Amino acid sequence: MLPKTQQRLPSWQSMRQSAGSLAPGLLLSVTVAAAATFLSAHYGAPQMLFALLLGIAFHFLANDSKCQPGIEFAAKKVLRFGVALLGLRITMEEMTSLGWEILIWVACGIALTISIGMLVAKILGRRIQFGVLTGGSVAICGASAALAISAVLPKHQYSERNTLFTVIAVTAFSTIAMVIYPIFVNVLGFDDRLAGIFIGGTIHDVAQVVGAGYSISPQAGEFATITKLLRVALLVPVILIISLYFRRHPEQTGGKSDIPLLPFFVIGFCICVAINSAHILPVTVTDTLSGLSSWCLVSAVAALGIKTSVKKLFTIGYEPILMVVIETLAIAAWVLLGIYLFG
Repeated sequence: MLPKTQQRLPSWQSMRQSAGSLAPGLLLSVTVAAAATFLSAHYGAPQMLFALLLGIAFHFLANDSKCQPGIEFAAKKVLRFGVALLGLRITMEEMTSLGWEILIWVACGIALTISIGMLVAKILGRRIQFGVLTGGSVAICGASAALAISAVLPKHQYSERNTLFTVIAVTAFSTIAMVIYPIFVNVLGFDDRLAGIFIGGTIHDVAQVVGAGYSISPQAGEFATITKLLRVALLVPVILIISLYFRRHPEQTGGKSDIPLLPFFVIGFCICVAINSAHILPVTVTDTLSGLSSWCLVSAVAALGIKTSVKKLFTIGYEPILMVVIETLAIAAWVLLGIYLFG
């Protein structure tokens, strides 16, 4: 028995040491996320934006030897886990309930928005990866999509700065749209169904979609949420296509071709969608895990904020803002066209 015990002991010690090295930075990220959640609940501003701003305030700890491992863990591993659990918010029944015409139109809108992002990035002299990042974030689910897409894009010295900017930009535009779009659909005379489809098909972040939709009516809120979840579900094929593209174009990755075809967190996302569609888990468990997903994503954003300096963020220039504006207008025009064709 003694040799077996001696064999297990180093493994247990290694796990304990690893957990101990991660604890300070991870605790810092979770604490910032908790503060952001509290402020968002009491002052109504976007949770992700608070997490970013508070995280940036703690940038002086980014290179601290005690905090750095945990911050890196939160920005990468916790992020992927949170994205995987996003699948528990979606069922196949919800995705098909709007009809195949809307589903296909929304999918084409996502492809169009990302393509426009890539084109505008090339025109403005930016990396193609940045166009994919901003276009995908606008087209799918805002900050969550930005984090997921950044996880599979080729890395370079500006990767984290670009991701942080994208999260800030799409969150800001989502908040503006949450206020303006309900007024816009009212002026156009849309009924609850069409208003919900427009809100859910255009606003970037899930929270702002829910806020805008239910500010019109409960029925509009339901249609907005379902349409938005359809866009979230399309994150999986988008990630797959991005992975395939950069694997086949190594010149875009600095000669590297080790981009994963389908990351484990995307597989986890698909598994979670399947579990939720089959109604295997009790509602209380699903709701708890969905809440855990939100905590993971907010903690990851907080860690990303901690890692980014304000000075570097302000070197990004005006072009990225113009890119997000163009992409936002493009997807709004596309959804509006679809409503008039199929509404």
